[in-house]
Formats: sequence, C-alpha cells, structure tokens
Amino acid sequence: MEIYENTKKSLACEIEKIKENFNHTMTKEKLLEMAELSIKAKENSYSPYSKFRVGCCLLTAKGNLYLGTNVENISYGLTICAERSAVCNAVANGEKNIVAAVITTDMEYEVSPCGACRQVLVEFGIENCFMMTLNNELSHLTNEELLPSGCKINHLKNK
Repeated sequence: MEIYENTKKSLACEIEKIKENFNHTMTKEKLLEMAELSIKAKENSYSPYSKFRVGCCLLTAKGNLYLGTNVENISYGLTICAERSAVCNAVANGEKNIVAAVITTDMEYEVSPCGACRQVLVEFGIENCFMMTLNNELSHLTNEELLPSGCKINHLKNK
C-alpha cells in the first residue's frame, strides 16, 4: 500500500507545524508509517450495518504502534470504535501514554472522533490527532482542540 505524494507533502507540512507549535519529535517517516497502518486496520473493519469503516494507529510514549478498527454488533450499543479499540490494544500491552493517533475513514471529507473516543484518547494523554480522508487529505487536532476543557483524571484528585 502506497500513500499518494500529495499526502506525503501534507504530512510533512503537518509535522512542521507540530515542531513549530508543540516541539514534538515525531518524524515524517513515523507519521507515514502510522497512516499506512491505519489504512490497513480500516481494511479489517467489521461494519456490516453502517458500512462505515474506520482504522486507527496509535503511537505511545515508548515509541510503539497499536492498531484498532471499528467492530459493530447488531446490538448497536455493543459496537466499539476504532480509536477505543486501539486504546484497548495498547492498554492490554501495558501502555497507557498515547502520543499521537492517525485515524482513517472511507469518507471524502474529514471525520473526527466521536465524543466517547475523544474522552478516551484524552484520558491516555494524546498530544496530536490526525484524521485522513479517502483522498489522503490530512487534518490535525491537538489535545485541547480534540476535547476543549475535557475531564481529566487530575480533576478527581483530592487537594
């Protein structure tokens, strides 16, 4: 699977923005790898009801990558989104500090994570979230943009 040249250029621009604004150490190569793995994860989606395929690749603070895809169920409330699936994969492997996510769909426009996934990603410290369209266009959200004024664990600690 090969990501198109315009996506590579878009990814490079997004990485430069991150480096300027957030002093992040993510490389273009790592982001491209995550994008390709996210697309692969999307291919494994189990979405017979909605036909809405989503893939997610997470990068943890230890530098490991974890994949997730959406898994639907005829009892819709039992469905799990790709982002939460990837977080469960990371946590099952002992990782609880997420640096970045790349999320892909089959849509020609940006689709950001649902509210539940935003809360879960923020819970595990995500710094940067990238959404990629079917046309390989990329957009970026920071932690605060993903869930402004989000509920965080330190809100519950006694002072």
